[in-house]
Amino acid sequence: MVKKTYRIADMHCSNCVMILEGIEDDLDGIKKIKASYHQQTLTVEFDETILSEQTLLDEIKKKRYTPEPIEA
Repeated sequence: MVKKTYRIADMHCSNCVMILEGIEDDLDGIKKIKASYHQQTLTVEFDETILSEQTLLDEIKKKRYTPEPIEA
């Protein structure tokens, strides 16, 4: 399992949270996903043997958000 956090500067409301957390339904391999529009972050725990980070990033972009990795 890998845990990644991204800054999503264009997330601004609870609807944005629902859209981003809904990615869990679209992609296999996500164990946990948590978005916060107050902090403008998205944290995703996923199985890298099932889901690549690039596929995850592409799905976030498809939802019209711009993910910027936050280094731990």
